[in-house]
Formats: sequence, structure tokens, C-alpha cells
Amino acid sequence: MDNGELESKCKDTIEYLNVELSRMRTGRANTALVESLMVDYYGSHVPLQQLGLISAPEARMLTVQVYDAGALDSVEKAIQQSDLQLNPSRDGNLIRIPIPALTEERRKELVKTLHKSAEEGKIAIRNHRREAIDALKKAEKAKEISEDDLSRGKDEIQKVTDTYVAQVDVLLAEKEKEMMEV
Repeated sequence: MDNGELESKCKDTIEYLNVELSRMRTGRANTALVESLMVDYYGSHVPLQQLGLISAPEARMLTVQVYDAGALDSVEKAIQQSDLQLNPSRDGNLIRIPIPALTEERRKELVKTLHKSAEEGKIAIRNHRREAIDALKKAEKAKEISEDDLSRGKDEIQKVTDTYVAQVDVLLAEKEKEMMEV
């Protein structure tokens, strides 16, 4: 595994973590919160974003303009049964989802979950580092590279790893700040 491949894998990990963090609830309305909720639509599970237009017209309100009136009950049920603790209300083909302010206790729970997700991201990046170093060691054992090249390669891999771990820390700090806002 070369540095380009390592960078690519680390970038994928950061992108995945970004998506996961955007789905975490804060006190503000964010369409990513409900976009990927799976809705039972005529026997198959479909992401909510395929069944309606999701928007955030206010800071504490999401709306879902459902395309098919037959899916209204299913969409409403999926939102209620999610672990987001949201209570939607219906207005014709429009479902309004008020986003209540988070309690201090709930905020602390979410921050713990946030830290867990960030740690999983760091672990994934460290695993990529281990794979890259193992590939270097194999190359050195097969006499494809010298011991000096192995040492330089390890240093470069560590620099790449440190860069991406720092990015995880930045994402964590931003999301934590957002969650703790009242």
C-alpha cells in the first residue's frame, strides 16, 4: 500500500465520519437528521429522502412534503419510531417535525456517542496505518526496498496518520460545540 492509497482510505474514513456526525441530533434543524430514515413503503424499505422533499424552514422545524399521499402514515410512523425522539404532525401532505431543545442530560448522552464515533474513526485510520506499514515490511522482507526506505516510509505513513487523526479531532470539536449550544 502506497501513501496515495493510505490517503484515499483515510479520506474515505473522514467522509464517512462526516456523514455520521451530520446525522447526530443537535438543537438545530438539519435535514440530514431524517434523510436516511428507512420508511416501509409498500413492502420495501426506502430512505425518507426518496419519498418527499425535506427542508428546514426554521431553526427548530423540519418539514417533509411527501410526494405520495399513500405514504404519509408510513413516513410519520418511521419518524416516530426512530431513536431521534421526534414527534411529527401532519398538515395535508406536509409533515412538520418540531425539533425540541435538548436537555442537558440528553446533550451529555449525545456527546458520549459523538466521542465514541470519533474514536471509531481514529481506530479505522490507525488500522489503515498498520496495513500500510505491514505492506512496507513485506516489501523490505522481499528485498524490494531497503531498511532505510522502510524507516522513511514509516515516518511518512505516521505523518499522514497524524494529519487525519487531527482532522477527526477538529470534526469532533466542531460537532461538540454545536451540540452544547443552548
